[in-house]
Amino acid sequence: MRLKLILAICVAVVVHSHTVSTMGEISNRAGLDRPTDQPVQIGEDAIDALINNAFSVRTTTPTIPSDGDNSRLNENPVNQQGNNFLNEVGGDCECVPYYQCDTNRTIIENGEGLIDIRIKSGPCEDYIEVCCKTGKTLGPENPITPPPAPSFDTCGRRNRQGVSSLRITGDVDSEAQFGEFPWMVAIIKKDTVSPSQTLNIYQCGGSLIHPQVVLTAAHCVVGKTGLSVRLGEWDTQRKSEPLPIQNRAVRDVFIHEGYYAGGLFNDIALLFLETPADIAEHIATICLPEQDENMGNRNCVASGWGKDVFGKEGKYQVILKKVELPIVRRDQCLESLRQTRLGQHFKLHESFICAGGIAGKDTCKGDGGSPLACPSRFNPAVYVQAGIVAWGIGCGTDIPGVYTDVSRFRNWIDNKLSIL
Repeated sequence: MRLKLILAICVAVVVHSHTVSTMGEISNRAGLDRPTDQPVQIGEDAIDALINNAFSVRTTTPTIPSDGDNSRLNENPVNQQGNNFLNEVGGDCECVPYYQCDTNRTIIENGEGLIDIRIKSGPCEDYIEVCCKTGKTLGPENPITPPPAPSFDTCGRRNRQGVSSLRITGDVDSEAQFGEFPWMVAIIKKDTVSPSQTLNIYQCGGSLIHPQVVLTAAHCVVGKTGLSVRLGEWDTQRKSEPLPIQNRAVRDVFIHEGYYAGGLFNDIALLFLETPADIAEHIATICLPEQDENMGNRNCVASGWGKDVFGKEGKYQVILKKVELPIVRRDQCLESLRQTRLGQHFKLHESFICAGGIAGKDTCKGDGGSPLACPSRFNPAVYVQAGIVAWGIGCGTDIPGVYTDVSRFRNWIDNKLSIL
């Protein structure tokens, strides 16, 4: 008894010296009712409890309010974004998209918060998921019911902050927000590698200009069969994203009659889809310019999954990228191009428009067919497609990139759309 009492007193001193607690907390932990400045009679049961409390292994389960009461604090800290939990949660947790999990780590029904595309969130494989406690909001009796889908019947809507309250951080490499460019399309070709295996190969970018029509470059699709498009794509290595992608088979391909592969003149094509796209928050059309509309003096934006640099060192992008580019005057562009291997006698075909010319900001290989979008002269919040990525001299230099001038083909596009 004397040895146990001495040991208990030592433990109490150590615990007290390392803990700043209220009197109520001391009482709760040690089972003592008297103030600490009074003589204390410690029974043998209390001594055993104190020793066991000090030396036993604690497995504290966080208190998770099942009713979603945010006033109660979770014992596991969160990082600055409030989504990627620093401590793994044992027990009945489930990896769910971060926007279904609140700061108390219970399932929620909205998409508040941030994700960091460069931080792995604990035990979950996917950076967009966190390990979230299951509660009464799950199950067939309490399904997560999304709000009614709003109507998105306008073209040229750029979602600068992403969609569904989802916003990425860590976008230090010009990553687009999820759903920022709802008109962006990935063109896919199905290749058969064996009698039992087929592969979907990324061909080019494109843009949705009508629920059933994709605009792209002729050089991307000429002579190709087995084409399809993917709408709503963002991260090419993820099978699921915050909102579902849509795959559509290509029914017909229309190449411009004046397309010349040697110089890429009139490098424009239309893909008619088997079935129309379902317009959604992250899938919508881009507006078209008027015939021969002047795009000068506008700061535009290109998007795509193309290489980051030209040549073997370049890598195709996983997450959709964006780059802000100014429209370059035709005479200035021609002068720059003539300083390259094209030579002093080079003539820029009338079907082209130029943009960029800023070192480190450019489209590149694999971006072909992707859209160059500019604010409308009638409403800067609405975007029209000024160009289609066509060609350039290298990537990322001070030589402007060359794009198909969509305004030169508005009448041609309208004529083709009339047969839908």
